[in-house]
Amino acid sequence: MWVLFLGDIVGKPGRKAAAEFLSRVRAYRDVDLAIANGENTASGMGLTEPSVRELFEAGVDVLTGGNHIWDKKEGVPLVRSDERILRPANYPPGVDGRGWGVYHGRSGTPYAVISLAGRVFLGDCDCPFRWADDNLPAVRKAAACVFVDFHAEATSEKRALGFYLDGRVSAIAGTHTHVQTSDAQLLPKGTGYITDAGMCGPAGSVIGMDPQGVLRRFLLQVPVRFEVGAGEPEASGVFFDIDPSKGDCRRIQSFRLSETEMRSKEPWKTFSSP
Repeated sequence: MWVLFLGDIVGKPGRKAAAEFLSRVRAYRDVDLAIANGENTASGMGLTEPSVRELFEAGVDVLTGGNHIWDKKEGVPLVRSDERILRPANYPPGVDGRGWGVYHGRSGTPYAVISLAGRVFLGDCDCPFRWADDNLPAVRKAAACVFVDFHAEATSEKRALGFYLDGRVSAIAGTHTHVQTSDAQLLPKGTGYITDAGMCGPAGSVIGMDPQGVLRRFLLQVPVRFEVGAGEPEASGVFFDIDPSKGDCRRIQSFRLSETEMRSKEPWKTFSSP
């Protein structure tokens, strides 16, 4: 079964790219479950009811989170009430919302989706490694197929968690840095892995933000309000082919397509299921 994961969706361009990709991909590939990182969906930081509704209506089944999930106060009730929205599971006990859930694909297959946050250069969440040790037995009882979005800054931390959970989860996709890495692979014990899935957002940007504001911040070291970049959007992400009974990942395929490429028939040939 193909599980689709879309990298961090950044603002309106990202929502547009995600919707464009989802509207076309199902003609070429049977996607059982569509997951996306949604912490930057509204103006580049946080989420709102309209931005979330737009993505669900476009075909996203689950939105995972990260350190920006709380950035808009109107998004907090959504995290608290909507079971399709996840915040990192390794926040301290008592934090609003949920860190994992079980969702059924179009085939009826149950998938456990977990949102985790790293600690290196990012924040003071509880240990994601120990969270996994403590909670994976219960998660695996709920579903054989387990997907993890690991929202982390350091490549080393992402790689380490990949090897730590190899054979214990079906797939791990890194998020947060917005630049897709070229290491999509099957780990030795059968877990699909990529260090960063990339982003859905404006291609001519600095990780989704307008370059001029970012350059001003780097050059002058003064506070700058970042704005979502303009220009042609792109969609980046990963496909994981997961065995529905065993939970092993059989194949993994990353992609990065501009809006222009999405409107061409040529790139879709690589997504045609055998």
